[in-house]
Amino acid sequence: MLGIQRRLTNSFYAILSLPATAMGFGLAVQIAVLSWLLSTKYGLDITDVGLVWAFGPLGGLIGQVVIGIISDNVWVWNGRRRAFILIGGVLAALGLLALPNIGVIQASLGIDGVLGVAIVVSLTIDLAINVSFNPTRSIIADVTPEGRPRTKGYTWMQTISGSFGVLAYLIGAVWDNYVLIYFGVILVFLFSVIPPFFIKEPRNLGRYGQKDIDDEPVKDLLAKGANDASLTEIIKTIMPLWGFLLYAVYGFLIRLAGMPRIPGYLFEMFCGVLTIGVMIYTLSRKEDGISKEKDGITGFRKILAAHSFTWIGAQSMFVYLFAFVRYRVPELSGVEIDPALVSSLENGDIAAANSGIIDDMIGRVVNWSFFSLNLVAAIIPVLILEPLATRFGRVKTHFTCLFIMSAGYLSILFLGYSPVIIYLLMAIVGIGWAATISLPFAIMSQKIPQSRMGLYMGLFNLSVTLPMFVSSFGVGELVESAEDKGVVFIVCAVTVGISALAWTVIREPRDVFTENPVEKEQPEI
Repeated sequence: MLGIQRRLTNSFYAILSLPATAMGFGLAVQIAVLSWLLSTKYGLDITDVGLVWAFGPLGGLIGQVVIGIISDNVWVWNGRRRAFILIGGVLAALGLLALPNIGVIQASLGIDGVLGVAIVVSLTIDLAINVSFNPTRSIIADVTPEGRPRTKGYTWMQTISGSFGVLAYLIGAVWDNYVLIYFGVILVFLFSVIPPFFIKEPRNLGRYGQKDIDDEPVKDLLAKGANDASLTEIIKTIMPLWGFLLYAVYGFLIRLAGMPRIPGYLFEMFCGVLTIGVMIYTLSRKEDGISKEKDGITGFRKILAAHSFTWIGAQSMFVYLFAFVRYRVPELSGVEIDPALVSSLENGDIAAANSGIIDDMIGRVVNWSFFSLNLVAAIIPVLILEPLATRFGRVKTHFTCLFIMSAGYLSILFLGYSPVIIYLLMAIVGIGWAATISLPFAIMSQKIPQSRMGLYMGLFNLSVTLPMFVSSFGVGELVESAEDKGVVFIVCAVTVGISALAWTVIREPRDVFTENPVEKEQPEI
């Protein structure tokens, strides 16, 4: 073990954050370019773009749960998580390389239309990223004690990852999205392949600080910590997400299998009522005792219920911001548009629209918007969120940030008529985004058994992926049919506001280890 890991120094936290940074950067590239490429280069409409994005959560639904269960119970290349980080990183880099070549792949295969190829490429990227995402987050909990050190691990993860996310959108805005893609291929590969070899993983996933038993075979240790998660157990555990799960299946049956929609949106309403019902039931349950095996499941379900609504808003912002910007482009006072082009567009000249001027402008406004969002999300986790979480509690800090995020969405709806204003308001939204991708991991990881971290990290990700189907299908149809594309930010504000309210009833996790690991050396693991 390196000395920096034993002492849990800042340099070790930085190295520990790089694999997650690789996956986050790959996701940032996908967010920045996928909707833009499909809508401008290949001419897909909003609902088809939403369909392509729907396959991303499917990758998370399968990849993170399965890989979480497997990685808890294997020992490969001197680690549980290492092999999956390496394999996923290589595949993610190759998937990004395919993004600008969707048309080439379609032509070489002789397929009519790019929608199918786009779905396959997007799903490949998401499966690869999700193969690694769970292990890159689980490994932080594996090698840090509970309490402030673990919170520090996840806030450092967001600071490092967020900093490179800022770089991603800066590259796309200053140069172009193609430069961003090829830069991403290199970075994802290097940050996935090199850092895992500098992190020593524990063989025993029991309580932090327990030493391995030298004369006990590794296979026996694995057997003791193994989680034989059945499908029934998983379904019961994710009860707050049942409505999202049913809607996801229904959405795919309609879009891909051609099943007729149930009239009057009755099934959608049923899923909505079910979601609200199980959410109220879950959040009303009391957390008694301190046993993670018995009491932790109640707290874990509460986190699933609260966190899920955040991601309806966040995903809708990422997928449909381009539609909002396109809707308001003629009124953007900060962007200079050739008067002749505007005139030709008003006269219905489609050829002028295809000239690429408007498309490039939309791409740059979106990239600068995400740059502003991620700049804040990169700066505040370590400098602000960690100290606030230490003083006031992680849960209170988190729901306060979500209320700010919801207010930011409403501000964009009412005030976002120029690029500069949109950038400033996206910075406010970035406060909630910074909390969303850092604090819930620290909160969740202290409510569940350490030996099942991979499993529960995968199930926790379902509170991210399943709500994304609502964004891809339901919100996509709403944005497509609405004349005013500002409706997307109404959805964002309402769902994140509901999430913030739900977090207010979640109990702050009890810290078991409070020693300063820098002053007291970390036990050998």
